[in-house]
Amino acid sequence: MSVPSEKAVGSENRSRLSAADWERAALDAIAEYGLAGIAVEPLARRLGVTKGSFYWHFPTREALLKAALERWEREDEEEIFGPLVPIADPRARLRELFGRIAHELPSHVIFAALLKALDHPLVLPVIERVSQRRLDFLTVAYRQAGLDEVAAALRARLAYTAYAGFLQLARAGLPRISHEEFERYMEHVMETLLPAPD
Repeated sequence: MSVPSEKAVGSENRSRLSAADWERAALDAIAEYGLAGIAVEPLARRLGVTKGSFYWHFPTREALLKAALERWEREDEEEIFGPLVPIADPRARLRELFGRIAHELPSHVIFAALLKALDHPLVLPVIERVSQRRLDFLTVAYRQAGLDEVAAALRARLAYTAYAGFLQLARAGLPRISHEEFERYMEHVMETLLPAPD
């Protein structure tokens, strides 16, 4: 019985894993460990392959980080905002948005981790783009809900900072609140941030 050559094994690993597999593993590592989690050897172990598989797809760790951030940015927009687009009523759209971001989605955990790495040159532009898109989405919804331009922009900023602050507090090691307390909190958020109906 012949033993497969190292070249054959490497080809098998490369064919089993795509660049997308590495990008998803990198995002999982960011969610767990922050940016420090992106290291080739631990990611290879996590994926059950050798480092050779990594270098088949990416020349450097930074190239993987860039691709992973682009994937997160794209999927975050689709996951968070995609389902909201068909909702015509702006108050219902905002309520649905607040309900969606209240759940601990992987995208939120990654966002919170990236906020701690804004000094990295690849992270800052991504967070700036994501934040601007989110603020624009909120501002448009508030304008459509009847607020004037200035009030809509201010309310959008308040809603976004409440979201970012809540995520940071959740990762600060504070005791988790009960389900009932969280439901009361979310009702308070809705009452505070949703414009009053006409």
